[in-house]
Amino acid sequence: MSTDAEVPTVAPQSAPDLPEPPARGHGRGLGLSLAALGVVFGDIGTSPLYALQTVFSVRHNAVEPTRQDVFGVISMVFWAITIIVAYGYAFLMMRADNEGEGGILALVALLRRTAAGHPRLVAAAIVMGIIGAALFYGDSVITPAISVMSAIEGLSVVSPTFESLVLPVSLVILTGVFAVQKFGTSAVGRFFGPIMCVWFVSLAALGLPHFLRNPEILGAISPHYAITFAVARPGVAFIAMGAVVLTVTGVEALYADMGHFGPTPIRLAWFGVVFPSLTLVYLGMGAMILRDPSTIDNPFFHLAPAWARIPLVVLATMATIIASQAVISGAFSMSRQATRANLLPRLKVVHTSKEEGGQVYIGSINWILFVGVMLLIGIFQSSAALANAYGLAVTGTLLFSITIFLLLAHFVWRTHWAKILLAVILIVGFELVFFFANIAKILHGGWLPLLIATAVVTIMLTWRQGHAAVQARRGRIEGPLADFIEMVRTSDIRRVPGLAVFPHPNAETTPLALRQNLEFNHVLHEHNAIVSIVNENVPHIRHVDRARVDDLGYTDDGIFHIRYRVGFNDSQFVPKALEWAQGKGPEMDLDPEQARYFLSSLRLTQGDVPSLPRWRRRLFLWLSANAASRTDVFHLPPERTIVMGGHLEL
Repeated sequence: MSTDAEVPTVAPQSAPDLPEPPARGHGRGLGLSLAALGVVFGDIGTSPLYALQTVFSVRHNAVEPTRQDVFGVISMVFWAITIIVAYGYAFLMMRADNEGEGGILALVALLRRTAAGHPRLVAAAIVMGIIGAALFYGDSVITPAISVMSAIEGLSVVSPTFESLVLPVSLVILTGVFAVQKFGTSAVGRFFGPIMCVWFVSLAALGLPHFLRNPEILGAISPHYAITFAVARPGVAFIAMGAVVLTVTGVEALYADMGHFGPTPIRLAWFGVVFPSLTLVYLGMGAMILRDPSTIDNPFFHLAPAWARIPLVVLATMATIIASQAVISGAFSMSRQATRANLLPRLKVVHTSKEEGGQVYIGSINWILFVGVMLLIGIFQSSAALANAYGLAVTGTLLFSITIFLLLAHFVWRTHWAKILLAVILIVGFELVFFFANIAKILHGGWLPLLIATAVVTIMLTWRQGHAAVQARRGRIEGPLADFIEMVRTSDIRRVPGLAVFPHPNAETTPLALRQNLEFNHVLHEHNAIVSIVNENVPHIRHVDRARVDDLGYTDDGIFHIRYRVGFNDSQFVPKALEWAQGKGPEMDLDPEQARYFLSSLRLTQGDVPSLPRWRRRLFLWLSANAASRTDVFHLPPERTIVMGGHLEL
C-alpha cells in the first residue's frame, strides 16, 4: 500500500505567450544531441522502412504508383512530419517543460499545478492523460515488434530463402534489447548514438541519388498536391492517411524522453540531422517509384543497389533496435510519473545516471513489455500485419497530448486565440484525419492497442480508487495522533534510548507501527520521527528545500514530524530526509546510520466496498500484494527496518 501523501496544488500562474521555461539539470552540446539520436529518434527514424510500403499496399493497392498518387502521398508525408513533429512537438509541445520533464502525464501534472482554479478542466485533463498514457503503453509494445521485424524482412528482398529466418531472428534480437535496459539510458544512448548518426546519413545518401535523377519530385513539397489528391480521390486519400501516420510514429517519445536529455539537445538533433534526412529519403523513394512502379513492394530496400542490401539490412536492424529503445525509455518515465500520481502501485525505480535525474530503469515494466512484444510477434508474425494495429495507438496519444497542451496554453498561459486556432486547424485537424482513418482498421488489428489501453486504464483507475478507499479507512484505524500523545502522557511507559523513524503519510493520525510497537513491546523510544513523504506536482525539489521539521507541540514527548518533499523525478530516500532535517528542529542526533526504521503495514483482505465491484477489489489486492517493497523504495537498511501493522478489509 502506498504511503504517498496527496499532491498539493498552488495558485494558477500567468506566463508569456508560449514561454520557454529554463531546463534544469540538462547539459548542452553535441554530446547529449548525439545520445538523443540514439534514444529519442530511433522510432521515427526507422519509419521509412515500412511507411511507404504500407501506403502502397493498403486495400489491395488502392493507392497507385501514378504521378498524381505519388506526388499526393509524398506531399502528405512531408507536411505530416512538418506540422506534427517540427511544429507541433519540437516547437510547441516541448515548451510545456515541466521543470525538465516531458510526456503526457508530466503535461497533466503541469496543468494541475497551474490551473487549480479550473477543477473541471483539471479533471478532464486527468482523464485524457490516463487514456493517452494507456495508449502510449500500447505503442511501447507494438513499436519494438514492427520495427525489428520490418528490418529483418529486408532479408527476403535479398533472397526469398531467408524468409524463414525473420521470426526467430527477430525474437533473439528483441530479447537482447530488453536485456541491456538495466545498464541505463545514458550507456545505451552513448552506444546507439553513433550508429543512429550513421543511419540518418545513410537515409540521406540513399534518397539523394534518386532525387537527383528525378528532381521534379521536389514539387511534392507543395501542399497543393496533397489537397489535389484528397479532392480528386477522397476515398483513396483517406485510406492512405491511415498509413501515412506511420511516418510520424515515435514523435510521442520525442516529448516523453525530454526528461532524459532536455529540449535543446533534442531540437538540435531533430532540425540538424533527423528532419533533413527523412525529407531526402522520402523524396528519393517518391522519385524511384515514379521511375519504376514495381519498387512499391518494398520501396526502402529498393533504394539501395543490390550489392548494398545485405549491409543495409544489418544497419537497418541495428537502427530498429534503437527504435525500440525510444519507446522503452519513454515507458520508464511514464511509469514513474504514474506511480507518483497514484495511478500505479509502487515500482522499484533504479536511477541509472548521477547527472541526469530523468534517466531511470524499471525492471517490472521492462519485462512486462518484453513478454508483450514476444506475444505480439507470435500472433501477427509480420510487420505488414502489425501495421494495421500501429496507427490507432499513435494517433490517440497525439490527440490527447495536443488537446491538453492547448488547454494549458489557453487557460494558463493566456495565449492569443488566433494562435490557438492556428494550432487547432493545422495540428488537431491533421491528427483527427489520422485518427478516423485508423478507426477503419479496428477489425484488422486496430483492436490490439485498444485492448492494451483498456487494460491499462482499468488498472490505473482501480488502483486510484482502491488506494483512496484504503486511505480513508486506514485513518479511522490509526486514530488521531493527539489522542495517542495524551495516552502516552498519562501512562507509565518505559523509554528506551535511540531514534525511531516512522514513514507515515500525514501528521494528523498515528502511524500503525508506532501504536503496535507500544502495544507489543510496551516501550517508546526517546526520540520518534514521523516522516511524511509529500509528492509535489513538479519534477524536482532542491535538496536544501526537501526536508522541513514541523512543530506539532509534542517535542517534549519525544515525537516530532519531518515533511519530506520530493518531485516525481526525485528518489524517496528517507534516510536522506534525516540528514537534510538536521538543524531544522529539535537539537538531537538525526544520524540515519543509527536510526531504527518502523514501517506501518496493513494486511488487506477482501471485504465489501460499494464503490468497487468484487473483481476490481481482487485486482487491487493483487496489485497491492505485488507492489515493490517500501524498504527498497524508501532506501531503508533492511537490518534496521521492522514492519508492523494491522488488518483491513477492502
